[in-house]
Amino acid sequence: MIGHRLLGILVMVVSATAAWFWYDYQTFSQTPLQVPNGGISYHLESGTSMGRLSNDLERRGIIRSGVYLRSLACFSGRAGRIQAGEYFITPGTTPETLLQQLVSGRVTSYSLTLVEGWNFRQVLTAVHKHEALKHTLEGLPDAEIMARLGHADEHPEGRFYPDTYRFPRGTTDVAFLKRAYRTMSNTLSEEWAKREPNLPLQTAYEALILASIVEKETGVTGERGEIAGVFLRRLRKGMKLQTDPTVIYGMGESFEGNIRRRDLKQDTPYNTYVHAGLPPTPISMPGVAAIRAVLNPAQGNSLYFVARGDGSHQFSATLVEHNRAVRKFQLKKR
Repeated sequence: MIGHRLLGILVMVVSATAAWFWYDYQTFSQTPLQVPNGGISYHLESGTSMGRLSNDLERRGIIRSGVYLRSLACFSGRAGRIQAGEYFITPGTTPETLLQQLVSGRVTSYSLTLVEGWNFRQVLTAVHKHEALKHTLEGLPDAEIMARLGHADEHPEGRFYPDTYRFPRGTTDVAFLKRAYRTMSNTLSEEWAKREPNLPLQTAYEALILASIVEKETGVTGERGEIAGVFLRRLRKGMKLQTDPTVIYGMGESFEGNIRRRDLKQDTPYNTYVHAGLPPTPISMPGVAAIRAVLNPAQGNSLYFVARGDGSHQFSATLVEHNRAVRKFQLKKR
């Protein structure tokens, strides 16, 4: 009789204990984690097991029980599905929603903007400075960088599409640049297929070169088509392009902010006052608007343009008109 009574008491104690643990486990799974009001970043290394993750979160005081978190992951079949990466844990996150986040791979993303009109040196500077990228290309010459991107013997200028790119921490600079290269290549191919017929351009690369010049000549959206039209008409007539941005590019680091008369006579491959036709490579990263302007230029008969001083340009069909515009806007003579 006493034995049955003790057994009954033992069953009650075990049942009560199990019920308490179940209640505590359920409470744990729905109770927000201990994170600061501003949230916390957590980097889950590749190859980290659920057990190691649980122990680390408990050690840091983010969860109160690593055993409970492992149990929750195992019971739901998610223990082996967590993905490496950097996660931002917000206030209010529960163990259940944390597991959902880790399994979905919703990692923290970073961004880097490549600006229209930048040259390759500026692109590399921005890439090298970004703290979330993994740097493997620093100190390498341009030719070696292009080889590592899988495009040996290609000049890098203009090959990367200006845009804002998002990526997780640890993305390599090679992967980032490959993505920007691929985007430019695809964009250029798509726009080339929709080009106006009978342009004085033989290849999509020639269009890229001219678009890079248009990009540097104006930031006024409505003028790109007109400026492209001027250059294309000059190419058809065999006239030199005579565009200052190519001269500046050819001067490299010797450019000090102003073009002098002697600079216009300096014989570099990029001096379009000296050499007819297009320069050998792009001089900047053109955006899609500049590419479209070159491939579908505005109609007209202008062969010249001069800056008005307010960001816009005065277009002229004859040299007489152009010289008059130069006196008005550049020399301030009427």
